[in-house]
Amino acid sequence: MQQDDDVLREFLIESRENLDQLDRELVALEGEPHSQSLLSSVFRTIHTIKGTAGFFDFKKLEAVAHVGETLLSRMRDGTIALDANRTTALLAMVDAIRSLLLQVEQSGGEGKGHYGAVIEALSLLADDATAEAGARHLAEARPNIGRSQRPNRAASIGPAAKSVRAAASVGSQPLSVEAAQRSAPPVQVTPPPVLHVEEAASSGGAKAATEEARTHSDSRIRVDVGLLDRLMNLVGELVLARNQLVQHAGGSGDTALVATCQRLNLITSELQEGVMKTRMQPIDNVWSKFPRVVRDLSRACGKQVTLEMDGKSTELDKTIIETISDPLTHLVRNAIDHGIETPAQRGAAGKRPTGTLRLRAFHEGGRVNIEIADDGRGIDPDRVRAKAVERGLISAERVRAMSAQETINLIFLPGFSTAAQVTNVSGRGVGMDVVRSNVEKIGGSVEIDNRPGQGTSIRIRIPLTLAIIPALVVAAGGERFAIPQVNLVELVRFDAEQARSAIERIHGVPVFRLRGNLLALVELSRALRLPRREQDDLNIVVVQADDRQFGLLVDSINDTEEIVVKPLARELKGLNVYAGATIMGDGRIALILDVMGLAESSQVSASQQRGAAKDGAAQSAKDFERLILFRTSAGARMALPLDSVARLEEFPRSKVERIGNEEVVQYRGEILPLIHLSQTFGGPRAENDPLQVVVHSDARGSVGFVVETIDDIVEDTIATRRQGGRPGVLGSVVVQGRVTELLDANAVRASAAGRF
Repeated sequence: MQQDDDVLREFLIESRENLDQLDRELVALEGEPHSQSLLSSVFRTIHTIKGTAGFFDFKKLEAVAHVGETLLSRMRDGTIALDANRTTALLAMVDAIRSLLLQVEQSGGEGKGHYGAVIEALSLLADDATAEAGARHLAEARPNIGRSQRPNRAASIGPAAKSVRAAASVGSQPLSVEAAQRSAPPVQVTPPPVLHVEEAASSGGAKAATEEARTHSDSRIRVDVGLLDRLMNLVGELVLARNQLVQHAGGSGDTALVATCQRLNLITSELQEGVMKTRMQPIDNVWSKFPRVVRDLSRACGKQVTLEMDGKSTELDKTIIETISDPLTHLVRNAIDHGIETPAQRGAAGKRPTGTLRLRAFHEGGRVNIEIADDGRGIDPDRVRAKAVERGLISAERVRAMSAQETINLIFLPGFSTAAQVTNVSGRGVGMDVVRSNVEKIGGSVEIDNRPGQGTSIRIRIPLTLAIIPALVVAAGGERFAIPQVNLVELVRFDAEQARSAIERIHGVPVFRLRGNLLALVELSRALRLPRREQDDLNIVVVQADDRQFGLLVDSINDTEEIVVKPLARELKGLNVYAGATIMGDGRIALILDVMGLAESSQVSASQQRGAAKDGAAQSAKDFERLILFRTSAGARMALPLDSVARLEEFPRSKVERIGNEEVVQYRGEILPLIHLSQTFGGPRAENDPLQVVVHSDARGSVGFVVETIDDIVEDTIATRRQGGRPGVLGSVVVQGRVTELLDANAVRASAAGRF
């Protein structure tokens, strides 16, 4: 019995894979109706399903597959041609088989559903003389696939179709497939003999295909997903034990233990990578259903849509694949229903009749980007504003103060919809809010690029996996927290002297100026209601949450490490500032911060940051400057505007080469001339190793100013200025309370130009 169950389970798995393949191939065949390879592949798949159904004595499944096989055989013989109605009928057959397989999986039997209507439609379509009646019948049959009650129909049908319908009925003893064929001679055509694998030896192409299939089958095995999940959990525990052992060995002073830990670290990393690869699946597992979704929905909406997919082999963790399946399907349906216009509307707008829907997936910065773009009408901001106010989702006053992008983001509000009426496609106000919610649950984000009249592009950014992630460990209020690395932008630290003037307040919002831009701050200990520790220095973690960028004030920044994500206990799931928990190397628990939740709970919004920026913009434009401070070998304190500096570099003296009397280094594929500022301002040549170099770039190229020391990069208001000075100096300013000369880079470069 156990063996029979295993065989049945294998049949269900293989059949589901075959049905997914049929969806793709039937849609492709509609675009290439004369492709014999596609037609043969579809025929073989249906024949396989029918044969195995007969082995298990699934009469209804066998009857459905048989009539579809008959239709396909007539196409293969050239008796009839494939058209839209026959494609739709074959897809309805796929749906019927899928429904029957679900019944088998759930109950072990075929259930009480009726499939005679689908069989009848397929039978009528198998003959050009009855194809029109079959098309009409198909429209009635599709909504009733698998229903336990026989649908009432007024249309008259021929005796042949009635006999086939009787073969699939459940209320009485069904006829055998052979009996159904005998009772329906006018439209049943005996298919050509089926080529079996012993016979395949006489056909070179069939033999090659069989050997190829056998090779693929032998090189792969199916593994239960639950087993993979348990294996992944064990690897996670191993990673935690590895972290603890490595931390202990580092302070033990035992060299043998340290060497063993290093070996364990390497093996654990390789094992972790290998197990994670077993869970990775191509995004095509989700995308494979979209050709049919686009085909069916565009026909239902009276539109013409071409689907383009790029990056189908991009891989994601299975858990993430399952999570994004529904959101992606919703976005594809939205693009066709709301975005792409009808051929008449596109013609009036000067567009070609057929719209284009593009799906693109690619890796970028340790994450996966998925883009869904269409060339339709785009989103009308005025209509979005009106609908949001009409539905009571936002006040009219608040809408008027919003930017265009903020207005577009209103479509993510729960209950928002611009549909004029509720249909089976859209209009119930349950959509984009669920899309964003599901994506954010896995640490992702959703962005919209709207071009009214030209189309809409939606980008989803999601992590590769959720089980083990790199994170930055910080401390606040005496506790440790982990910040997922995908949310990190940069780290900023001010010493005690700088910290006193670094933070400003605009409209009560604490901000600091990061390279001229005002960034809202959130004090982590206060946001989490932890005791605040007084300290002199200032540590800021700049993070990105969707369209918001802000700074987290923390007590200290520890290090980055790989952490194993553990779900939160039931009591903590209501706290949106935490995304999970992990166990640190010392065995203690650390909570993983949800950056999006922190932004929302701290009321850090894009509009709030813009308001602060607007109030401080005028002052910034007038007297706020970013400078790099350095000293020459003569001890002069000098500065250079940061926007003219390409990079700060250190070159060992061994890398310095000479051209005539001048020094150069090979730098980023080019020859970089070095200008010792001692040649302009006096003093000994800088002989320190490595050389401290400020790389200055403009339209002429790059040169390196060799200085004695690079002191700091400052962002300060310049209150005192003095124009002019000695050669090579533009003037002097007071920076951080000290007089500093401004280097005239152009003059220094010009004076050295003759030497190069």
